[in-house]
Parts: sequence; structure tokens; C-alpha cells
Amino acid sequence: MQLTRTLAASLLFAGSALCAEAPSTHKALIAPKVFIVSMFEPEAQAWWNIPEFNLLAHNITIPGLSPIFPDVHCTEDYEVCQLITGESEINAAATVTTVAFSPLFDFTQTYWFVAGIAGVNPKKVTTGSATFARYAVQVALQYEIDIRELNSSYTTGYIPQGADYPGQYPTNIYGTEVFEVNSELRTIAADFARKANLSDSTTAQAYRPRYKTPSGKYKAATLPPSIVECDVATSDVYYSGNILGSAFENTTKVLTNGTGDYCASAQEDNATLEVLLRAAVHKLTDFSRIIVMRTASDFDRPYPGASATYNLLYSEQGGFEPALKNLYVAGIKVVEGIIDGWNATFAEGVKPTNYIGDIFGTLGGTPDFGPGRKQALIDGGAYKKRSIPNRLQRRG
Repeated sequence: MQLTRTLAASLLFAGSALCAEAPSTHKALIAPKVFIVSMFEPEAQAWWNIPEFNLLAHNITIPGLSPIFPDVHCTEDYEVCQLITGESEINAAATVTTVAFSPLFDFTQTYWFVAGIAGVNPKKVTTGSATFARYAVQVALQYEIDIRELNSSYTTGYIPQGADYPGQYPTNIYGTEVFEVNSELRTIAADFARKANLSDSTTAQAYRPRYKTPSGKYKAATLPPSIVECDVATSDVYYSGNILGSAFENTTKVLTNGTGDYCASAQEDNATLEVLLRAAVHKLTDFSRIIVMRTASDFDRPYPGASATYNLLYSEQGGFEPALKNLYVAGIKVVEGIIDGWNATFAEGVKPTNYIGDIFGTLGGTPDFGPGRKQALIDGGAYKKRSIPNRLQRRG
């Protein structure tokens, strides 16, 4: 495999039409220590134009990347690289697949650093904060009924696939519903980030007190930005409001057997993790070397008395700019921590003490969520009967 990839890389480097430049110091493969995954240009730009950290020293064009973001960017020494996936799960899957399976790179020791902004749960986090996830949960991979047509006994229009009511565990499983990453590495990364002086804004400071309640339900929302270890929910649906926020909180709990703690939203993370898992099956990536950080740009639900529409479309929450700034402010501490500790710790890797992988146990081990590997694989085949129109028949 190594010889094949080296040969392929040499062939690709030979053609300027395929690669903007060939790194003279890496005759075979580019082996970054950290690879930053950004989702759209403002997230990527947060890392650019930093004199002491030039991610634009090398710009490598790779066929198959987004037509809007066709380059992988790397520092002068190629120790840190970055891509921009494009927003949504489909763009993330296509982009990360292109790079993860590219013969230009050796990712066997690379730490993948997913770093984007997010809407956040005001019960857990305030704007400007940086969150670090253990679980990524694909919350919108469910049945959906428009809330205007719901039976009055339903609390949400989202129902797990193969289930009859919200709150049940799905019996039709795709395998991308939940990913669990290295919790030991997550804590190390969060501790690195805690060394940062997080950015804030006067608009955010003025907005947060609106979440004060006698019960203290949203106390976290009223506090200054901080580093929080909690989990991310992936959905192409950009949702807002108490009903959906609560529904996806519950989905996270259900799909992680009560362990997951939803605090941040994403449109890409499960797609990215599925690709890295598939690459890990072929020993191209190390799934224990993944960090998922989301900085808080806005709240996923309104303060008491405000509407979901106001929260989504009209509120001036002031979190967008500090969230973008804190991608770098907090993120650079993580990158520097890995680079500085490479020989002592990170080259060898951080051994996970928790299960890592997907609901199927694809990489080995026993998932600590879901119905168990055997049943999950059975449930994963439930849709082989797609031609039968009745959902109950499809359940077999």
C-alpha cells in the first residue's frame, strides 16, 4: 500500500494540471501532524493571515474537492494543513473522501481537527465558547411529520426510523447515527484550549442577560465564553426553537444510551467522521486521532418570551464574530499543544479508554451506545425490503 501510494503521488506531482505545486521537501507523501477541517470560508479565514502561522504557504489543488474550495492549504513545513469542505453533509462527505483517500498524503499519524462554528444549547453553553465533543449524533436521520399535521399526543414531528413514537430507539439503522471519538484526546485538547483568552463582543454581553430565569434553566447562556466538553448534533436542517432544540437534546440522549450531552449543532460532522472511519478501516487514518471543536455563534432556541422565528432570523446575538475569532484563539492552542508535544506524546498517539467508532463496531470493540453490534447489524439491513410500502412491513 505504501509503495502504491508513493508511486501514485509521484505521478500526480508530475502533472501541474493536477497539483498547484509539488512539495520539494516531501518527495513521496505529505504527512501533516494536524489537519484542520473547516466547513466554509469564514471558518477557514480565521486561520489565515497570521504572520507566525502561515497556512497559505502551500496551496495544493486536488481534483474532486469543492469547485469553490479546490485547494488544500499547508504551512511551510507541511506539519499543519487545512481543507474547506463546503457546507452540508454531502459536501463534507465528498471533500473529505477526496482528501482522505488521496495518494498525495500519509494520514496514518495525522490528528484531524474538525473546527467550525455552531448554534448552541443555552442550557449548556454561551456564545463565544468553544465546545469539544465525544459523540456526534445525526439527529435528523428520522421520520418527519409537519408539526401542523401531528397527533396531539406527539411532542415533536421527528420520530426515530422504525419506531412509532418520539423517544424510542430506532430499529432501522444506517450506521451513521452516532460516532464516538477519543475522550482522552478530547480532554487533552480542551485543556490546551483553556489556556486561551477567548474573544467576546459587547453585543453578546448585552444579549446574554435575556436568558436569565428564576429557575436558572439557562444560567450557562448568561456567563462569559468558556471551554465546555459536550456533544454535537449533526443535521442539514438549520433548526431553531424550543421544540426542535428539546427534541434533538432527547435524540442525543436516546441514541447514546443516556450518555451524550447535546450542546452544539453542525451540518457536517457525521459525514466527516463516516469518511474518516472508512479510511481507518483501510489503515489510511487513525480514528483515535480526531478532535471535534465547535465554537458558539448563536443560540439554538430563543430566550423566554421570544419566538423561534425571532431567534433564527432577527435577533442580534453578537456571537458570530467571537465564534470565528475563537476558532483560532482556542484552536491554535490545540495545534501548538500537539506539535510541541509530538515527540513526547502525540507521535505515539493518545490511547483511548472509551469505545471509539460507529454504532456497528466497525473498527472493533463494543459500542457503549445502541442496541449492541449484532442487533445493530441486523437492524442495519432492515431497509432491504424497501419495495414493501408499509413501514411496519419494512421492519420485518
